[in-house]
Amino acid sequence: MDAKRGDWVRIYNVVLEVGERATNIPEDTQKVPLELWAKGFLIDEEANIGDNVKVETYIGRTMEGKLLEVNPFWEHDFGKAVPELLYIGRQAREILGKENK
Repeated sequence: MDAKRGDWVRIYNVVLEVGERATNIPEDTQKVPLELWAKGFLIDEEANIGDNVKVETYIGRTMEGKLLEVNPFWEHDFGKAVPELLYIGRQAREILGKENK
């Protein structure tokens, strides 16, 4: 068992398959399914990654999908600091004659 009732999880679902999408969208978009990723609290008693489950989103909506992750979090960042960019704001204020506060 990877998750139990009440755990915060992320699910995946295909909302519309290729061919079910609107005809007035770009051709390259029509060639792929409309996919959904959502987070919520697991409603099922227990589940494993890959199981189809029901969740209640933070705002109370019930959704179904394949369990992808338990306790999901953001994994991206904005990269390493660039020393040359650290003082641009101060330099701009100095050039413009503004006070540094």
